[in-house]
Amino acid sequence: MAGLIKPEDIAEVRARTDIREVVEGYVTLKSAGIGSWKGLCPFHDERTPSFHVRPQVGTYHCFGCGESGDVISFVMKLDHTGFAETVEKLAARISYELTYEEGAGPRREDVGRRQRLLDAHKIASEFFRDQLLTPQAAAGRQFLFERGFDRGVAERFGVGFAPQGWDGLLKHLRGRGFREDELKLTGMFSEGNRGLYDRFRGRLVWPIKDIAGDVIGFGARRLFDDDQGPKYLNTPETTLYKKSQVLYGIDLAKRNIAKKRQLVVVEGYTDVMACHLSGIDTAVASCGTAFGSDHIKIARRLLSDDGTGGEVVFTFDGDAAGQKAALKAFEEDQRFVAQTFVAVEPSGMDPCELRQHRGDAAVQALIDSRRPLFEFAIQATLRKHDLNTVEGRVSALREAAPVVAQIRDHSIRPAYTRELAKWLGMSPDDVARAVGAASRRAPSSAPGGAAGSPQIPAGEPSPGFRGSRPERPDPRDPVATMERQALEVVLQYPATLDEDAWRHFGESHFTAPAYQAVHAAIGAAGPLGHGGEGHAAWVERVRDEAPEPLRPLLAELAVTPLPASTQESLERYCRDILAGLFELQITHRKAELMGQLQRLDPTAPPEERQRLNRELMELELRRRELRHRD
Repeated sequence: MAGLIKPEDIAEVRARTDIREVVEGYVTLKSAGIGSWKGLCPFHDERTPSFHVRPQVGTYHCFGCGESGDVISFVMKLDHTGFAETVEKLAARISYELTYEEGAGPRREDVGRRQRLLDAHKIASEFFRDQLLTPQAAAGRQFLFERGFDRGVAERFGVGFAPQGWDGLLKHLRGRGFREDELKLTGMFSEGNRGLYDRFRGRLVWPIKDIAGDVIGFGARRLFDDDQGPKYLNTPETTLYKKSQVLYGIDLAKRNIAKKRQLVVVEGYTDVMACHLSGIDTAVASCGTAFGSDHIKIARRLLSDDGTGGEVVFTFDGDAAGQKAALKAFEEDQRFVAQTFVAVEPSGMDPCELRQHRGDAAVQALIDSRRPLFEFAIQATLRKHDLNTVEGRVSALREAAPVVAQIRDHSIRPAYTRELAKWLGMSPDDVARAVGAASRRAPSSAPGGAAGSPQIPAGEPSPGFRGSRPERPDPRDPVATMERQALEVVLQYPATLDEDAWRHFGESHFTAPAYQAVHAAIGAAGPLGHGGEGHAAWVERVRDEAPEPLRPLLAELAVTPLPASTQESLERYCRDILAGLFELQITHRKAELMGQLQRLDPTAPPEERQRLNRELMELELRRRELRHRD
């Protein structure tokens, strides 16, 4: 039986993997100072970025929810994978060959199950792509050609074809060494009296990828009249494929979404393709379900949806179903801080049809014609009522006032209140009163919590420890503040300490219990370089020495942005903080010695008094040296 991954290999994978690069596969990060990056937390919904990453330390920490750790724990939590499987995944990412305690490597059955499923999907995707080139797939190629997609486009988006037989893919994957129990978990097969058979048969197939670019499922379009199944058939819910969390095209669009701060939501696979080919490279589509709260969480992290800009554009058909979908999207609008828009093609064409009949410019014009989603929602609400009657206008006002009340931008809410009065033909004062009453009744559903919930500002520590964690020191205590700042400097820039500084730091006495424990963990780990490792590995060693309840605090200290904008000012800040800590220790020691002198028995040997005075003089010289050091 294969053994555990060797500890030195785990450390090597951790050290060689760029945590910022991994995190940016899930979260858009912005600079937060020298060597520090921040973004919206992937572990909780928030309005203001409080999730910090410091690559040289190899650590992340959220000041909002308290989540923290290294690159391994980050991937484990977001991908829901085990420790060994995660290390294997990260090792493969950097092409690092792992070794194991017993044997040269794991047996096939010991490989993480998630990775096996990913491998099966990758091989299936390649199988489907190859099948698109066969004579049997002529109908699929014709379907693509009629919509303006040539072979190059099909290859770009990985479009394939599932053959009409019952076991084409089944035989292929069995031939590649996949077992029956593994195949059942993929969602690519159905099971009957005679066993497994292909779920997708005689269909055009699109690979659905997660944000990291791994194939996790498929969407398949009916091609033949004798196919009695639905027009579109997707992978069912599996351990990989959660439709409420999947967005088709996210792997292609994520960097453009982050760069342009725009997200375009369309309804189908071919619409995503048409948009990207037309220059709308921020387009995605939900897969077999409405665009919901889990999708919004993904979108907000990529948009950096923190109130500093960004837009979300929904495209819908102009028919009744499209209007219903738009109103459903409006129900989720308040979860965004970014402005939300809707783009509806008057003739009812979707982006694919629009590109097919009018070209790329028409798709771009559709997105350019977007209008605020709340405006669309107001007018859609009014169309449900007979505005030619008093009763109809009153009922329309009753239903439309809450829509206006939900407009987040208070500067334009009065303007739309007046517009609503004009559309209804009613007194602006009456409409304003109705909107005001609706606003007072409406609960807040903004990101980050309900109205009145205390919000932790970006970059601020979370207020206190929970459970068995030590109490957080009073931030108004100047001594505790100095101790905290010194720990931040030592953890983030240990190379600034020479041998003498490490000695003085080790001898320092910390008064706050939580900081005492972190100081003790640093002492137990020893100075940077003592174990021959790099910075990130040293921080990990300190973390291992710290009690479990203190590890979130340690991660927080390791990523808190320091108040410096240039390398020169950063070096000066580190020197000043350490000098301040050492001077504080000298002051405390001098007070102790003065007390001993005052308590000294007159009959004591003169050598004792001389010793105390000599130490006092040495401390004073040391204090002056610290004061005058550049």
